Amino acid sequence: MNRFDIRIALVDDSHAILMMLCANLKELGYKNIDVYRSASSALDGIKLHNLNYDAIFTDLNMPEIDGMEFIRILGKNGFGGGIVIVSEMDKRVISLASDLARKGMTHLIGNLPKPILTENLTAVLGKLHLFLQKGVQSNLELTEEELLNAITENQITPFYQPKIDSKTNRVSSIEVLARIVRPQDLHPIAPSAFIPVAEKYDLINLLTFQLFEKSTADHSRLIQTLDHDFKTAINLSSIQLKDLDCPNKLGIILDIYDLNPSQIILEITEEHALDSPEQLETLNRLRMRGFGLSLDDFGTGFTNLNQLRTLPFTEIKIDRSLISGIHNDPFSQTIVNALVDLSKKQKIDLVAEGIELFEELEFLQNYDKNILMQGYLISKPKPIEELLKWHQVWQKSVID
Repeated sequence: MNRFDIRIALVDDSHAILMMLCANLKELGYKNIDVYRSASSALDGIKLHNLNYDAIFTDLNMPEIDGMEFIRILGKNGFGGGIVIVSEMDKRVISLASDLARKGMTHLIGNLPKPILTENLTAVLGKLHLFLQKGVQSNLELTEEELLNAITENQITPFYQPKIDSKTNRVSSIEVLARIVRPQDLHPIAPSAFIPVAEKYDLINLLTFQLFEKSTADHSRLIQTLDHDFKTAINLSSIQLKDLDCPNKLGIILDIYDLNPSQIILEITEEHALDSPEQLETLNRLRMRGFGLSLDDFGTGFTNLNQLRTLPFTEIKIDRSLISGIHNDPFSQTIVNALVDLSKKQKIDLVAEGIELFEELEFLQNYDKNILMQGYLISKPKPIEELLKWHQVWQKSVID
């Protein structure tokens, strides 16, 4: 989405902060900005003029309706844009407010500390663009008939994206990402166009098992090229965890290709809550069988740090929204530092996904724990032939 089209609301009882933030945004090319001196006036403006903001920047400590109540009301009203907390409050206060914002079904982009620095503002805006881009992509969906035809025609195709050990630069695991490759299309179709459709029309198992079978068939070839063992990571919808027979179905495919569950990581997004007895039983049974379990997109959904202590995850993937600009974002650094400490104590692997800048990579390499790194800076998702070529170049440039 072009920055000229992005509509932003600024809410703060400080006139000076409003003017400074507005000026900084305009200098960066954002022109469609409204300012409000209180949460109540912002809510009135939204209701009266039917304003659909892409982002709302709000202070926490405001008279009458404070920032937490304001965010809660936005969530109840179904606000679909991104929210940025602008505050100089204690980090623990901001952290709790952030947690409440997520539980209130709002989309929290991050925190912008006062005084506002240009590099912090730029980092938050980068996260906002990522969030808005996801929203645009999600509007481009296949029909049920188109998806069913793609499955029937065996067009579900595995694309591969490696996770690299930050200390050894070796490929630790490779994530399998679904694409639909049709002869009539110039480019592969991305998951955002068909995964929601698959979940809605109960086609997710057919799609996942076709992808899983193809990727397990590729496993031995990839081992030969990498010259060392690695793990295959594949996404599993939290909806699929409600199927108590899921571990058996995956096990049948592994037996066909002589693979062990310990060679597989199942990535489960935290987009939906994991709280039903069936989901928890399946999760536990998968771990008992030896599958690795990865919590994907951490920082965007329902799971909190306390749940990570009780659910049997072996890996945490930190969402791109927390990695973008982490080298100058105290909010993201605080969360990642907490995850590093937790992963050490719980012996959980930590993956930073969505790395696109050298500054982000250098920051993450400074941790004493081996963090796995994934992102376009290292490699985009590729079909197997292109991945094999990438690995040859990667070995020569980094490992040798």
